[in-house]
Amino acid sequence: MRTFIAVELPSEIKEYLSYLQVDLKSCNADVKWVEPKNIHITLKFLGEVKEEKITSIKKIMEKISNQINSFAVSIFSLNGFPNIESPRVIWVEIKNGQKELLYLNKLLEEELSSIGIPKEKRPFCSHITLGRVRSHFNYHILKQKIIESLDKPIQENKEFIVKYITLFKSTLTSSGPIYEAIYKVSLKEN
Repeated sequence: MRTFIAVELPSEIKEYLSYLQVDLKSCNADVKWVEPKNIHITLKFLGEVKEEKITSIKKIMEKISNQINSFAVSIFSLNGFPNIESPRVIWVEIKNGQKELLYLNKLLEEELSSIGIPKEKRPFCSHITLGRVRSHFNYHILKQKIIESLDKPIQENKEFIVKYITLFKSTLTSSGPIYEAIYKVSLKEN
């Protein structure tokens, strides 16, 4: 099964990010937008994993959850990968909580590699994906809107507490992926 480990977002954050998507959709650019219900912070993409490894993954998640306290995360501004001049992925930057997300990723990478799940070659960058650019149709309008947003970061206090991490199963369909939470572990209470 295709899997990943992530931080789920509270409904009010998803609602706000959905509002940002609506604003960006007004550009009529060719972007595959993430369904608001599927928006999350990926900690580790596992890819295709055999059923028999799921138990080991759960044990690793439990071990890691005992090493880190719950923590605050706040969202900051829109951005683009690989860069703002030619974004292929539209994402929201994390302000507070980066250090803890990076630490979670590091622990997951180390522990999961011990059961044969390869480490990610690219450096971890905590972010929230909103959409993926499919073509250059109205690309310049979208790019300009993102660049303009850099001058006015998200003003409201868009902060939430990360209390647990979740193992998701991802089923790809013609209408988009379906994410199913198959296991959650709570982080230590502060």
